[in-house]
Amino acid sequence: MAKTKRAGRLTLLGRSEVRLPRSPAEARLETFPNPAPRRNYRIHFETDDFTSVCPITGQPDFARIDIDYVPERLCIESKSLKFYLASYRNERAFNEAVTNRVLDDFVKACAPREAIVTAQFSARGGIALTVRVEYHDAKARKGDTMDYREAVGFPSYDDVIPCRTTATQMKRTVVLVVGRDRRARRRMVLRCH
Repeated sequence: MAKTKRAGRLTLLGRSEVRLPRSPAEARLETFPNPAPRRNYRIHFETDDFTSVCPITGQPDFARIDIDYVPERLCIESKSLKFYLASYRNERAFNEAVTNRVLDDFVKACAPREAIVTAQFSARGGIALTVRVEYHDAKARKGDTMDYREAVGFPSYDDVIPCRTTATQMKRTVVLVVGRDRRARRRMVLRCH
């Protein structure tokens, strides 16, 4: 399991001499305080630069990883997430196990209201594999997030604005949606590199 760093102790951001961790167990997911803890908003991370290793053949598995979450008290710092995901390069595991572990470590680090991890693995033998795992905070009052999302016409997972990345980029996207009518909806997208 990845180690977690509590808010206020960011050790990776602004430091270029830091080396990539050798495994997810060595990686640290760092957090910072949620700037708007009373508001439900969704943060979207994506990268096309994910690699793990097949436990049977030893061949690399390439994937696009999307992480959507609604933060509670803490947000994940994107550079630590980038290093965490890169730590899987030598990790031997089935695609389903990798995706579930990413979600487990993510939830352990920041305890979000909800989180979804989707891993789209490249085709091998003509078959592509997509694994989607979800977490919903059992402590949250039922309907809180849904009521807010319905009130502002929050898009479904498939409606979230796509952001393309290069092989070495990780983008964090915050999507705010205004309006109920699908055609009249205005979207504001904030991108941080």
